[in-house]
Amino acid sequence: MEGLCFLATVPGIMKMLETFLVCLIFTSLETNQYSNDHALQWCVAVFSLCVKVFTAVSSKLPFAWMDFTTAFAMLASLMCFASSIIYPTFFTCKDCHRQIGASVVSWVCFAAYAGEVVLTRLRPSGEHIGFLATVPGIMKMLETFLVCLIFTSLETNQYSNDHALQWCVAVFSLCFIFNIVVILLTIGPFTSYFPISFDKVVIVYNILAAVMYATAMVIWPLYSFKTKRPVNCGHLCPWDKLVMVTFMTIFNFIVYTLDSAYSIRLVFFVSHQ
Repeated sequence: MEGLCFLATVPGIMKMLETFLVCLIFTSLETNQYSNDHALQWCVAVFSLCVKVFTAVSSKLPFAWMDFTTAFAMLASLMCFASSIIYPTFFTCKDCHRQIGASVVSWVCFAAYAGEVVLTRLRPSGEHIGFLATVPGIMKMLETFLVCLIFTSLETNQYSNDHALQWCVAVFSLCFIFNIVVILLTIGPFTSYFPISFDKVVIVYNILAAVMYATAMVIWPLYSFKTKRPVNCGHLCPWDKLVMVTFMTIFNFIVYTLDSAYSIRLVFFVSHQ
């Protein structure tokens, strides 16, 4: 009964709309000849998993459900936005009606998830806002999203024989793991169990992550681009994926740097006023 009451609210209606739009994308891509693309499979798999999570475990999670749904809406909107650009750019043509339809639905799905994020941010004055609806939380979600894009572009043969590039992959993996840990501990909430200030621990982590990404930002292009782009490379060839990893590394370095600066300002200056 409680679930039916939720579905009658604006957030519930938006979640049903999002689920319906994702199902439309599924039907458009089911027989698509490009459905073997790893990045596209990753996005569809995440959408499918999250739809099942919303319908199955909403009342069983041991942490703040509203904060969790905020995190999902932000991540889903970012994924839809990326898919809405990448998919039509590389996988559509003038006569590809199914692909064009999937691209349009993807943009509508992005608008629905973005609307849910806006509704989450526009809560009544005085109502509690979870960590993931704050600026540091949004940055943590953005960092996680960018490294997921890096993972979808990585191929084992790109770095398996080069220790310098293996260091870059270790940076991506470690920062991703620690980001997930920070998010889970914060929305738990389990931060009160720390013997020292959790905010200061996160600041130290953000600074270390920014430094590590700075090294990867230099090392990855330096050791990856040993030759020019092949003439017969085509769309999304291995060389293009190296470029993708390079740009996402730069973007994530910028986000970690901004995250560090904002966290330092928040903890050491604003909180002491």
